[in-house]
Amino acid sequence: ITTKFGFALNSFCSVKMKIAVIGQSLFGQEVYKELKKDGHTIVGVFTIPDKDGKADPLATEAEKDGVAMFKFPRWRVKGQAIPEVVAQYQATGAELNVLPFCSQFIPMEVINHPKHGSIIYHPSLLPRHRGASAINWTLIHGDKKGGFTVFWADDGLDTGPILLQRECDVEPNDTVNTIYKRFLFPEGVKGTVEAVRLIAEGKAPRITQPQEGATYECIQKKENAMINWNQTAVALHNWIRGNDKVPGAWAEVDGQKVTFYGSSLVDNGTAANGQPLEIPGASQPGIITKAGLVLFGNDGKALLVKNLQFEDGKMIAAAQYFHSGSSAAVELTEEEKTFAVWQNILTNVSQIEDSTDFFKSGAASMDVVRLVEEVKLRASSCQLQNEDVYMNTTFIDFIQMCVRKLRGEDGEEELVVDYVSKNINNMTIKMPHQLFINGEFVDAQGGKTYKTINPTDGTAICDVSLAQISDVDKAVAAAKEAFEEGAWGKMNPRDRGRLIYKLANLMEQYQEELATIEALDSGAVYTLALKTHVGMSIQTFHYFAGWCDKIQGSTIPINQARPNRNLTFTKKEPIGVCAIVIPWNYPLMMLAWKTAACLAAGNTVVLKPAQVTPLTALKFAELAARAGLPKGVINILPGSGALVGQRLSDHPDVRKLGFTGSTEIGKHIMKSCAVSNVKKVSLELGGKSPLIIFSDCDMDKALRMGMSAVFFNKGENCIAAGRLFVEDTIHDQFVMKVVEEVKKMKIGDPLDRSTDHGPQNHKAHLDKLVEYCQIGVREGATLVCGGKQVQRPGFFFQPTVFTDVQDHMYIAKDESFGPIMIISKFKGSEVDDVLKRANATEYGLASGVFTRDISKALYVSERLNAGTVFVNTYNKTDVAAPFGGFKQSGFGKDLGKKNCYC
Repeated sequence: ITTKFGFALNSFCSVKMKIAVIGQSLFGQEVYKELKKDGHTIVGVFTIPDKDGKADPLATEAEKDGVAMFKFPRWRVKGQAIPEVVAQYQATGAELNVLPFCSQFIPMEVINHPKHGSIIYHPSLLPRHRGASAINWTLIHGDKKGGFTVFWADDGLDTGPILLQRECDVEPNDTVNTIYKRFLFPEGVKGTVEAVRLIAEGKAPRITQPQEGATYECIQKKENAMINWNQTAVALHNWIRGNDKVPGAWAEVDGQKVTFYGSSLVDNGTAANGQPLEIPGASQPGIITKAGLVLFGNDGKALLVKNLQFEDGKMIAAAQYFHSGSSAAVELTEEEKTFAVWQNILTNVSQIEDSTDFFKSGAASMDVVRLVEEVKLRASSCQLQNEDVYMNTTFIDFIQMCVRKLRGEDGEEELVVDYVSKNINNMTIKMPHQLFINGEFVDAQGGKTYKTINPTDGTAICDVSLAQISDVDKAVAAAKEAFEEGAWGKMNPRDRGRLIYKLANLMEQYQEELATIEALDSGAVYTLALKTHVGMSIQTFHYFAGWCDKIQGSTIPINQARPNRNLTFTKKEPIGVCAIVIPWNYPLMMLAWKTAACLAAGNTVVLKPAQVTPLTALKFAELAARAGLPKGVINILPGSGALVGQRLSDHPDVRKLGFTGSTEIGKHIMKSCAVSNVKKVSLELGGKSPLIIFSDCDMDKALRMGMSAVFFNKGENCIAAGRLFVEDTIHDQFVMKVVEEVKKMKIGDPLDRSTDHGPQNHKAHLDKLVEYCQIGVREGATLVCGGKQVQRPGFFFQPTVFTDVQDHMYIAKDESFGPIMIISKFKGSEVDDVLKRANATEYGLASGVFTRDISKALYVSERLNAGTVFVNTYNKTDVAAPFGGFKQSGFGKDLGKKNCYC
């Protein structure tokens, strides 16, 4: 063997040791399993005695493997090691003791016995925070860095030499649970096993702990956890989260001890509206709000507490403190106690406590079904759905939900909506106008607003909250938490599909109101809005609801499949937080096309509607909440592209961004997404879609479809036929018929059922259309009709027709995005020439051809460079058909079975 292979040889020939595992808990179980995988021999497991007849998880795992197991209640008496216990330990012949988590005091006769000694896992960066409450004190002190240490045991308290350390950032709102779950548990298991590998390879260091920076704080006990209110808000927050969940920071409120849980810092600019709560010693009263209890430090800054627990052990949501019958948790009658059946299902949990989490305790989807059915057997009047379990994952939340259902007190949590109401279109429409973040309608930071304008008469509809960067960060954080920790990520796909389907049905119930809001806010003709804007939106959510449990990977044949029996397969996983930025031409439909696919895959959404058309998106948010979608799954942020859209593009926690809009902005978004965190992007951008009409077409159909191809939705249509190529032998006839039809068009109020053509969406776009036509006239194109703003209140523009348009002209190349028909001639004998002219664009979204000749239709459609080619029809999109373009019309697809964001 040459020297260069020495390290590789070493790494495969490390010594396998005889190890005694001394400890307990799921952490100890995982370390034990990984040590066995590494090939070490576990000669004995020393753990705690069974509690209430239930063995510790470490003991359960060792018992399955037939490993020698010892459950000593104690190792020493009056400071002296128990000889029989030490003798049983020594008889195992252990060469190394591994203490992954151990609550017992292990005598030095055991610690020093193996030839390699003993190593211990400790959840802090020693020498800082020695002692049993290390994680608590990491948070209480507000440390920016946390982590763990594996050290060599000695006769001091966490003072032995350091073998290995790993560190992590401590987030501002981390609790013991979050930092343990995110880092200390998974990385701690890996680190402990890595430490054993280093010992086996003879590479394990012994770094003496420095005295500088060494700290030892006492074990946190209830009597020591009383809150000192004469501190800053940050210090109060750190004290509460550092004691959450054990032992719990407490204070006297209304003459009794109340413990505070679930603290988070509050934006200093956020107004707290609610009922004051006097707290002795606090610098100012707390405020009970719909979000929880707002507390104040001596610096005037605020924090928010989610839950309160009383001396008798009853826990409530802090927001419910003043509610009748809710100042304490509901008490169960003897009859009601019979359906508290978690113990029957979670057999691996020794004792069910209020804070026990159903899924973190190992429950799976089958257990959800069993739980629902067992509750029904014991209390037939308590009709549960699977999602009720996903929405109430802790025992106390689940029990209180069930009891309130039994008692008829299970009315939906009130969704507070500050509506703007209008009597219009023979109905009263109720429009939310605030941001929607984490399941609540809230004002933007600083209370900033803007006016959304009715394009029919130019008047203001209402003031809408204008999102700021801090609002974007809150929405993304809410979406991330809902994805990683909330009910949405844990939910069975079929149950998720039921909620999406319920949302679609609710949209259908409110379709007239949604269509009226769409007409009011965007100028869409009401009948079109009802059929397409809203109708296709409903179809989209129905369609993707059915895909939730059908998002599948594949198995892949590989060379090593035989004889080694290897299997390779792919899984499709949700991405996480998806940002969506949509345009103003189809405000609700564009939301649906992108959001439904995101939700079907299990993602969460932060959506920025176009600033000029936010109202149907906000109404959708209300319906999503009423359909039961969990908080944080959908967040809606009206605001500017430069601020909100840019922050979403830059945000490191956004994993995909879907955008429909201009090519110019699409390029900018793509660059920002790449620079920020290489997030995935799908872009549906501009178009200059060619429509080729041959003389052998069905003239009436070509005329009707050609008109629709241009003037549908007043030309504000991404796939609109941007340029018509009409064969010279029918050109004049076609133009004459088009002009006749244009003159019949009724321009006016979009809520009038006889209106064909409503107002353009907003003033800036109207001005652009006027300028576009002026350029066409200057270039020498023939303006056959239209080309001007209609002289009346509002943003109306005449349907317009240009002929004699040459290929070099601006209007032949640039998208109008309005009711402007651009017509050019071609000779029927020059099919390849007209194809070349049609493809001479950097866009590639849609196209069309009209001819009765099937061979010609196939020939042309195969050679048109566009994502969609319509043959003898136009504008026929369907939820099952993928939609998107290429070249500078973007990439990625909306709709269709492959468009679930995963």
